[in-house]
Amino acid sequence: MFSAPAKSPIIIISIRNVPVKRFFQFAKFGTGYRQETIAGITTFLTMAYIIIVNPAILAAAGIPRDASMTATILAAAIGTVVMGLYANRPFAIAPYMGENAFVAVTVVQVMGFPWQTALAAVFLAGVLFIVLTVTKLRTRIAESIPISLKHSFAVGIGILLAFIGLKDTAIIRLGIPDAPLMLGHIAEPRVLLSIFGIVAIAVLLALRVRGAILIGIVATGLLSVIFGVTAPPSRLLSMPPDISPIFMKLDFAGAFSAAGISVVIMIFVMALVDTIGTLLGLSSRANLLDEHGNLPDIEKPMLADAIATTAAPLLGTTTTGAYIESATGIEEGGRTGFTALVVAALFLLALFFAPLLTSFGPEAYGPACVIVGAFMIASVKKVNFDDYTELVPSFLTIMLMSFTLNPGIGITAGFITWPLLKLFTGRYREVKFMQWLLFVMSAAFYIVYPY
Repeated sequence: MFSAPAKSPIIIISIRNVPVKRFFQFAKFGTGYRQETIAGITTFLTMAYIIIVNPAILAAAGIPRDASMTATILAAAIGTVVMGLYANRPFAIAPYMGENAFVAVTVVQVMGFPWQTALAAVFLAGVLFIVLTVTKLRTRIAESIPISLKHSFAVGIGILLAFIGLKDTAIIRLGIPDAPLMLGHIAEPRVLLSIFGIVAIAVLLALRVRGAILIGIVATGLLSVIFGVTAPPSRLLSMPPDISPIFMKLDFAGAFSAAGISVVIMIFVMALVDTIGTLLGLSSRANLLDEHGNLPDIEKPMLADAIATTAAPLLGTTTTGAYIESATGIEEGGRTGFTALVVAALFLLALFFAPLLTSFGPEAYGPACVIVGAFMIASVKKVNFDDYTELVPSFLTIMLMSFTLNPGIGITAGFITWPLLKLFTGRYREVKFMQWLLFVMSAAFYIVYPY
């Protein structure tokens, strides 16, 4: 064992050092190491599916699946570390669901672009994000969003998160055209396990057991293996796949073409509204918003996702941003960037322990999504129900975020209808310039959107 002299300038930072607590402002947010660690583990377990799902989706674009898995993990780890250390927020970052499918199906398969061009478009959108964030234009945009819409983002995310959980656990299933959603086959073992998970987490929360969501995930996952619903991992360790086939393979010539610029615009608008909506929705649930409904120092988490979005295509994956599954960690008490660092560390471990860490099936993490969705609809109480120019845009935002499975569509619908209702009811003076800018950007999104 080595020890430094008493007056050594070297400071060894450990998890027990007070400076670490001060750096993450534990006292200000009323949190601690145990609470933040449990929150980080919970967030990771509910979003670890992205390690498998993102490469599977991007494979449709011709991106090699093994290399894509490494890129997914590295992009998530880099973005989440920046979020934790720079922004000090408990939000995890990873490649967005929805944007990955948009690139793989719409941009590559329908529009005919090679995946290298699509990744270049993502990179250019990321550069635009950085410019807008550094100039604080994104902050002005975020602060200009009407407070009713900000709270509706949280509600929409909650319903969407609950829907994802119910669908992934097969409690609900796709039906016929006239009844697109139907009750799942309740007698199936995985459905029964999922119902058990929901009830177990709810009971633990009602009893105020710390770590209730994490306990529910792990317990349901173990039962899933015991009853043969999920196969145990065949091995614990694996070496990370080689990333070189997709690393730094960007085609800027195609992205700067006339058609390529339209792709950049679509990716930019989708990611802009998704990240702002997700950040505000999660912050609302974590009680991080101020009395005006703004997130203090919002440019820091926005710069974190902008950096991650710029780094992601260089690694070989698509648009990244704050994940709605971060809400599960927030419910476990995550309030600072230490939670994000725990998530990032687990992503890096997944480079070597992917078979183990991805063995939790949807019947394990799905119930957590359902329960957290129930928590997040509480923000609907902050929507002004007595003012129809506030209520209707908020309602459309919530419904379209949920029914289209795309937060961006619901958010842009709110950005369009809010100023229009103010205008047509003679209250146009309430609409500020930045809100009209959001209106124009949202309208442009629907104009160029490939239907």
